[in-house]
Amino acid sequence: MNKPFSQACENNKGPILGVLKQYFAQTKSVLEIGSGTGQHAVYMAKNLAHLQWQTSDASNNHAGIKQWIAAFPSSNLKSPIAFIIGDDAWPEGGYDGIFSANTAHIMQKYEVKLMMTMIAEFLPVDGIFCQYGPFTQDGQFTSQSNIDFDLHLKSNGYGGIRDINELQMWGRGLGLIDTLTMPANNQCLVWRKLAET
Repeated sequence: MNKPFSQACENNKGPILGVLKQYFAQTKSVLEIGSGTGQHAVYMAKNLAHLQWQTSDASNNHAGIKQWIAAFPSSNLKSPIAFIIGDDAWPEGGYDGIFSANTAHIMQKYEVKLMMTMIAEFLPVDGIFCQYGPFTQDGQFTSQSNIDFDLHLKSNGYGGIRDINELQMWGRGLGLIDTLTMPANNQCLVWRKLAET
């Protein structure tokens, strides 16, 4: 069985790593929500040796993730756990970092809302959430290709590209500390868990 492969992961893993090296510099344990093929996980864990990287996804994607881990093992990289927003409880492990790439536009609106709410609840104070993908701001798309992509997503039953303003509303307790322009009209949103006031 050939490993699952995403060309987009190969294209964006370097720029994403640059962001994570900065914002996960003090992070000890990262939960990746929606590990997909596993390509990001093996690359990030190898290059962020100071932290533990926990993969997660729906069970039917675990075999592919394990293939990538077997091919590119790292002592700080953990086999996937089953975690689907809306179906599963928040994983145990005390994660002070969260990473999720290209998930919010696949998920339904209520699932993204729940994801943001859960992260805001379970991240410790000063914990970091790095979120990669296409987003809109004040309802404005960054490119015509993202408009076309959003229509394609919705016509195929996916939730579509989410707006940064609604993510901020749903993730109360998270502060958006950086918005970085990334390859292929994507962005990396960096959130920090705020202290309770």
